[in-house]
Amino acid sequence: MSKPILVAVEAGVQTIILNRPEQLNAFNPAMHAHLREALDDAADDASIRAVLLTGAGRGFCAGQDLAERRFGPDAPPVDLGASLEQNYNPLVRRLRALDKPVVCAVNGVAAGAGANLALACDIVLAARSAVFVQAFSRIGLLPDSGGSWFLPRLVGTARAMGLALLAEKLPAAEAERIGLIWRCVDDAHLMDEARAIARGLAEGPTLGYALIKQAMRASATNSLDAQLDLERDLQRSAGRSEDYREGVTAFAEKRKPRFHGR
Repeated sequence: MSKPILVAVEAGVQTIILNRPEQLNAFNPAMHAHLREALDDAADDASIRAVLLTGAGRGFCAGQDLAERRFGPDAPPVDLGASLEQNYNPLVRRLRALDKPVVCAVNGVAAGAGANLALACDIVLAARSAVFVQAFSRIGLLPDSGGSWFLPRLVGTARAMGLALLAEKLPAAEAERIGLIWRCVDDAHLMDEARAIARGLAEGPTLGYALIKQAMRASATNSLDAQLDLERDLQRSAGRSEDYREGVTAFAEKRKPRFHGR
């Protein structure tokens, strides 16, 4: 059997490829376990300075593999809350807590939890042929894996409600236009652009990137006063870093900075 994900590290970038192409990279327990392990490695390995996530084949991720959820008329109900608690919620929390930038290249359909896996990343690019589908309502469910949190913050309540209730396919170009993702890219250029962004981030001031992520995440619940105080505290830390000193020195010397994430 092929591995449920493929992992490679090069030039400071950990590339993770979801690798169940025949199932449009739908989640099963093995994929969950291997993906969390790879993200734990990214968190613990100082040589990894950025993460690039994508899918094999013609899809990014179709969400949960429903073939594993089939049950007969007399079978007991499935505890989907337990599935979220054991698998999806830890995955989303791991992604959001990672102090290194995560780039997602959506190479095809991103449906259900697959769409929200992408939205949990920091920078999302999508192939022009890709689509996003909050498919949950089609089977009587609500958006999970952070979907009910990400959607209204990214596109506003009206669009979030429409996407969740109607479960319509959202083309990548429209996803860019309404602010759901960073950029829509021609299919042939998707991976080249995603790799270039990930490598650029890996060469950058990764300590500063971690502080940017912390500030942006906190702004969702902070008051302005609390956010101003947080900016003060984080900027104090950034200003004491070797990367800040290097950035200013390189600017004065008119050369490219050499950042080390310290």
